[in-house]
Amino acid sequence: LVNFKTLFVFAFQTGHTTGPSLNNDKLYKFAYSAEVYVDRVKASLQKSAGYRISSGVDVNLLWRNPDNDDDQLIKITIKDVQVENVNERPAAENIFKGKSTEKIIGKEYLEALQRPIVLELVRGKVKTFYSYQNEPGFTQNIKRGLASLFQLQLHSGSSREVDISGKCNTTYHVRQDQVTKIKDLDSCEIEKKGFTSHNRILDVSTKATSATVYVLEDSFIKSIKAEENFVFLLNYRRKTGAKIVSKQRLELKSVQAGLGLIAAKQVASVIKTLDPNYVAMPLEAEPVKSECKKCPSLSEHWQSIRERMHPDKLSKAEAAKTFLSFIQNIRKATKEEILKIIRSENKEFLPQVVDAVTSAQTPESLEAVLEFLDFKDASTSILQERFLYACGFASHPSETLLKSLTEKFKGDVANEEIRETLVIVMGALIRKLCDRGGCKLPAVVEAKRLILNRLEKAKKDDKVQMYLLALKNALLPEAIPVLLKYAESGEGPISSLAATTLQRYDPSFLTKEVKATMNRIYHQTHKVHEKTVRTTAAAIILNSNPSYMEVKNILLSIGELPMEMNKYMLSMIQDILHFEMPSSKTVRQVLKDMRTHNYDRFSKMGSSSAYTGYITRGPDVSSTYSLDILYSGSGILRRSNMNIHVFDRSTELHAIQVVIEAQGLESIIAATPDEGEENLDSFAGMSAILFDFQLRPVTFFQGYGDLMSKMLSATGDPMNVVKGLVLLTDYLQEIQLQSGPTASAEFLGGLAIDISGGMEFSLWYRESKTNVKNRVAVFIAGNTEVDSFFMKTGMETTLEAETALDFISTVQFSQYPFLVCMQMDRVESPFRTHMTKYESLPSGRRYTARRGKAATLAGNEYPLHQENSNMCKKVFGAKSDSAGSWF
Repeated sequence: LVNFKTLFVFAFQTGHTTGPSLNNDKLYKFAYSAEVYVDRVKASLQKSAGYRISSGVDVNLLWRNPDNDDDQLIKITIKDVQVENVNERPAAENIFKGKSTEKIIGKEYLEALQRPIVLELVRGKVKTFYSYQNEPGFTQNIKRGLASLFQLQLHSGSSREVDISGKCNTTYHVRQDQVTKIKDLDSCEIEKKGFTSHNRILDVSTKATSATVYVLEDSFIKSIKAEENFVFLLNYRRKTGAKIVSKQRLELKSVQAGLGLIAAKQVASVIKTLDPNYVAMPLEAEPVKSECKKCPSLSEHWQSIRERMHPDKLSKAEAAKTFLSFIQNIRKATKEEILKIIRSENKEFLPQVVDAVTSAQTPESLEAVLEFLDFKDASTSILQERFLYACGFASHPSETLLKSLTEKFKGDVANEEIRETLVIVMGALIRKLCDRGGCKLPAVVEAKRLILNRLEKAKKDDKVQMYLLALKNALLPEAIPVLLKYAESGEGPISSLAATTLQRYDPSFLTKEVKATMNRIYHQTHKVHEKTVRTTAAAIILNSNPSYMEVKNILLSIGELPMEMNKYMLSMIQDILHFEMPSSKTVRQVLKDMRTHNYDRFSKMGSSSAYTGYITRGPDVSSTYSLDILYSGSGILRRSNMNIHVFDRSTELHAIQVVIEAQGLESIIAATPDEGEENLDSFAGMSAILFDFQLRPVTFFQGYGDLMSKMLSATGDPMNVVKGLVLLTDYLQEIQLQSGPTASAEFLGGLAIDISGGMEFSLWYRESKTNVKNRVAVFIAGNTEVDSFFMKTGMETTLEAETALDFISTVQFSQYPFLVCMQMDRVESPFRTHMTKYESLPSGRRYTARRGKAATLAGNEYPLHQENSNMCKKVFGAKSDSAGSWF
């Protein structure tokens, strides 16, 4: 016999590729355990939910290739299986108490688990995995997990290996009688189910590690310790997260006399002699999923939650929670089950059902909702709009969805506003698919071509605006030349829309040509432009790495502009300085020149302003608000713009933008319009961006006649811009654990939202007021679970909050400079978190451990600049003075 100890030492000294080797006629008896833990990320494992499977494992050599000592067949048999808690627990909390292993696992599964497997090892790597074909996938995977431990190499280096995790990059570090195997789980090629959210801030970060340490003795394994760690963190609140830890241990207990080798030249002959029922199977895990036997049907689930989705309850966290649970159930349903609910529901609840069905984003849910909605029928336009907005917010849209909307747009659409919304949503889907590398998909190419071609052929202003709004969502690099043309040559609203679309592009896309055009617009080189377009052009220049001369020319223009625009531009420059924006260094350099920085320029009167401040500054994400407001020289609002941005170290999310624009209102108070604005039609409207998605703008009034009729019939009630349920965070990842079970991490974030805005005039008091109300409720649910065929263990985390944010601007234009007061208030906000760890058996026996915390975030009036505070005192002081007297 060969001295295997000498051979083993030789392998280390020479770098020979031999693997571990078993002695003939020996039976190696091991103790094996596989443990699973689920808990919060920073929690110790002592109180985690989980379980342990322990057993004996017998290993013996069946055959060695007479022509190659490194080619061997080994048989592995699992024996004496036990299932227990992973941590000690009182009897009352032990779900396994009084149950035998056969009762827990099931007789059929236990028998399958204890049937032997055979491995062909060539130079330490598993060449073939032999097992029985008709065994349950769950037990096969547990055996694959054990078999994968026997794969190792005895020299340092890296390679791609196939094991239960798939084909993975694997690195070995060898030191004397110890081998460490590091597996890069992110590199593993295996069939995975799951999806992520579109924006990184709304998504979940993951980290996965795998390490196995082998201790060898006499050329074979003495012990193995393997550990995998999976960590999941919600990016915008990293306290909300979970971890899964999977451990395997194999320890040699004894070596006994065993059976002799099977004499044969070929592996096939050995397998046939051993048991003809053995078949070669892949070593990588097969997909398995346990079925829910007591789960309610979709109809039963809907009936149990229906009342919580009533329109009157939509600004509550309970509505967002119900919305998420409904989506989860729709994702398991057939098209027929979904259609049954849609067709039987009344008009009060149908919009919420359409929100949820569309947000589910399964092929079945899309087919069902498209079959139900008839775009040729104007009477269902509310449902069509809710469907389209849910498509616009889609977390992981499919090419099929974009293709379906393109076909609808090409067909007959009864309601013109729905037709406009269709193409705006197509723009949003183009951007999301392009961001995921799908820009060359046939449906994306067709939709891009359709929007650009039809914009080029559009003659009417409303058609041009429709396609520009689509581009405002799509943000196509190839659309920039077209946008420049409309920004510089277009009239009024079209020019303004093209400019604000360019403002949404990342500064890296803003070339010299873009900046040259913006400079021509701002400085009115070729033609007179409206103030709204000029100030947008200035903002684009100042936000895209401006040169010294560009900043200097803008600063020199202050003093030569219309009065309110002077004040607005001055306020914009001051905001850049106080908030330390990227261009602040250049601005400071320019201000060292006394020609640009003097009292005359910096003492201009007016009421327009721009201000940016922080809402929150945290370790995970920060958020800012900005309020800017531009008036005409007569004191009437031209544009108010409220923005909320959320950002981390590498990503930004435009959470909310609400813009109220008005023009041509000077005739109401017999005032003189500003230069370039003499012939503008009376108009007021509101435009909103929500989570990077531009919604269809809302018109308050269009034309003088419409204005007067609405002023006379005004109720003072705000006009709704968007109301509904939005799926914000949508993350699902299924994981194959090395020990055999499958795990999943699911995080869902739902938003119940109601944004409305209004504009009021009082000719008697010579006062106007704009009011933007934002009512939101958020519910986030995370469930991290390990699903073994005989039990489930996991952790659920929830977070809920309700709040309201109001932006009010009051203008008194009975004198000049007129009085302007801006207010931004957040009401008192309840905030609750819960965490539940659980272990459950199919029989219904269950262990749970719960923790919760509730708090109230105090209301807050966000500070603006001191000048605004002084004005507010005058506005409300004047009101209280006049309130006490009739004369």
